[in-house]
Amino acid sequence: MRPVVTIYQRDGCHLCELAAEQLVELQREHEFEIRAVDIEASDQLHSTYLERIPVIAVNGDELYDFEIDIEDLKSRLLRLNGQ
Repeated sequence: MRPVVTIYQRDGCHLCELAAEQLVELQREHEFEIRAVDIEASDQLHSTYLERIPVIAVNGDELYDFEIDIEDLKSRLLRLNGQ
């Protein structure tokens, strides 16, 4: 099963756009699914994530706030993909 990388984001967030671009670029080298969650879809998501976005989770584990540690994420994806 492919790892799932979730990005909690909202429209108009420059850091969110940058993180999304980084994930798409990383997807060229590593197999994983990207799921984007708009935090403005519910009051609970908005209050939980507004001050932290983008938040990146891998298989449900929140790992990065504001920016992605690309090298750490690459390492995690390699392990999850059995490499």
